Amino acid sequence: MGIIATSSETTFRQSPEELYDFVTDPRNWPKTYPGSAGIEGIESVPLQVGDVWSEAGKLEDLECRFTWRLVTAERPWRFEFRSVGLLAHDPDDHSGGFEGITTISYTFTRSGEGVTLFHRSMTTEVPKHGRMAPQVVASHEPIAIDLYHDAVAAALG
Repeated sequence: MGIIATSSETTFRQSPEELYDFVTDPRNWPKTYPGSAGIEGIESVPLQVGDVWSEAGKLEDLECRFTWRLVTAERPWRFEFRSVGLLAHDPDDHSGGFEGITTISYTFTRSGEGVTLFHRSMTTEVPKHGRMAPQVVASHEPIAIDLYHDAVAAALG
């Protein structure tokens, strides 16, 4: 099995509850996450464990789709979701993509008066001798998470 993992932490002035409510609403991702182009399947928030939604994306030159399932939602502490089906499949006909599982976890820790530490980790696992699209590998670059954190800070003011 091949595994690639990335994580980053940033402090925010917002409370854990305020930060949690914003970043755990996938409808905010196209405004904040590089490559997120649209969300489908969200009827209401907060999401419940087991909810499934789809994210259209553009990873460098690759237009793709990811389907996600919520596996943990403990407001305001932890939120974790995992891919369903092939990773980075074609958004039009669901062809292509590759086998694997991507898990993304958020944790929120009050780390002082008026300070929340936001930790985001992303792990992608593929079967032995499996391949990962270079664009997906690039999404694990630390700068991708840091740019996301910067965009969240800008959106929250």
